[in-house]
This record gives sequence, structure tokens and C-alpha cells, in this order.
Amino acid sequence: MLKAHPTVLRKLVARYESLSAGAAGSDGTDPRIEQQLQDTAYTLCVSTGTREVGAALAAARARIEDEDAAAA
Repeated sequence: MLKAHPTVLRKLVARYESLSAGAAGSDGTDPRIEQQLQDTAYTLCVSTGTREVGAALAAARARIEDEDAAAA
């Protein structure tokens, strides 16, 4: 399986977290933000070889941590 570069995963995780915070903070979620959140979740899942966003986030964070440890 191909592995996404940790920089790409960092950006995806940050984008997902930012969009999630924006969606959670408003009463009526803007449909554009909701679509961006869904698209980002999908990309995270594809990039990590998972089917659920929670698993994708965990896999992305683990890959990032592994790369950081290898660089240290």
C-alpha cells in the first residue's frame, strides 16, 4: 500500500480539525463547510487506507509520530 507523506497528513488533520471546530461552533452549519468537511474526511480515509474518519485520524497521527521519531 502506498503511504501518504506525513506533511500531507499533517495538513489534512489540521484542515479536518479546523472544519470540525467551525461546524461544531455554529447553530446551522454552512452547507459548503459541511461538504468540505466530508471531502476532507474522505481524503483522510483514502490516504490512510481506512473507512472511518476516527480510524483515519488515528492512523494519520500515528504515521506523523513515526516520521517525527525517525527524524529525531
